[in-house]
Amino acid sequence: MTLTQEQVEHIAQLARLNLTEDEKVRYAQQLSAILDYFEALQQVDTTQVELFAHLQTGDSQLRVDAPQPGLGIDALLANAPDAEDRQFRVPPVFE
Repeated sequence: MTLTQEQVEHIAQLARLNLTEDEKVRYAQQLSAILDYFEALQQVDTTQVELFAHLQTGDSQLRVDAPQPGLGIDALLANAPDAEDRQFRVPPVFE
């Protein structure tokens, strides 16, 4: 499938891209090659392939979701670049 210059310009507009004329030509060729590859993939016979929803088989081994104690304030603030009154001190966002 070959994309036209107008189709590439439309895609670029949707993506808010300002393309040069050389980029439009190059992207038209590259996108056309990608679409040709997908057309070739559609011709592959997958009738003998078993359908599946995910790659994991069997039961997943998840840990028990149990509450655990967190870090204390002193341990949290030990790595802070700046702290004041047991709180993180950050630069102001608004002046």
